[in-house]
Order: sequence, then structure tokens, then C-alpha cells
Amino acid sequence: MINVLFVCLGNICRSPLAEAIFNHQIKEKKLLDRFSSDSAGTSNYHIGSDPDSRSIVSAVAHGIPMIHKGRQFHHLDGKKFHYILAMDKNNSRDIIHELGMKHEGLFLMRDFDEQFKGADVPDPYYGNADGFENVHQILYRSIENFINFLEEKDRENAAG
Repeated sequence: MINVLFVCLGNICRSPLAEAIFNHQIKEKKLLDRFSSDSAGTSNYHIGSDPDSRSIVSAVAHGIPMIHKGRQFHHLDGKKFHYILAMDKNNSRDIIHELGMKHEGLFLMRDFDEQFKGADVPDPYYGNADGFENVHQILYRSIENFINFLEEKDRENAAG
């Protein structure tokens, strides 16, 4: 089982939406037995909180269920998760700081976005519903490419 963690600042907007989209896509591809996911925040702002209602609305509008309670990233996550996907460069730096090193499976979420490779996923928190829809679209295509990356790595490992 490959464990994937999505990380943003507060764990109520981007990362739980990424987790929900990932779970939806792996379910559609019948890969639930091969991958698991979670999400976390680098801050302690929203521990135990539900996702932002606008993230939930965006997910539901696309037929994606979203069930999550906010939690903070912990250095032990570095041992539990094979891949850690940070929503932006600041969160990536915070992850490295918490772990005391760069995790070999640490990527920016948009490292898998062909349109704006390596860019930050914008934080929609202070915006409106359009910002959440934009983030949904970014995450959807990035996660689709990330899953393709995982499947390709799996094929390479099986071959050799």
C-alpha cells in the first residue's frame, strides 16, 4: 500500500480537497487497494475542524464526497507516508523543517501540473467560490498526473 499525504497551511481548504479528489480518482480507476491518503496542515489553526464549507461545496458539485477533520503535520508523517505533496513552497519548507531533512517523496502538488509546473496552488481562503473552483481544477489535473506517475513507477518496479 502506497501512502500519500497532502499538506497545506490550515488543512481546511486545499489539502482536504486534494485528499477527496485523490480518493475519488483512485476509486474510479479501481486502485483503492493500492493507495491510501490523508491530509494535514503545517499550522495548528484548525485541528479537529471540518473542511471549509466552500471546499465541500466544490467537491460535492463535482460528485466527490469529502469527509475530513483537520490535523497538524507531524514529523512521524515522514515515516508513515511514501509521498508528501505540499500545496505551496512555504508549506514545503515547513515540512522539511519539521522533518529535519527533505523527504525523498516530497513534491509540490503542481510539480504534476503541466500548465504551471512547480507553481503554488493558490490559497482560496480569503476569496470567493470562484477561487475554490479554480483550486479544484488545478488539483484535479495535478492529481490525475500524479496518479499516472505512481502507476508508471509501479510498472517500472514490477519490470525490474
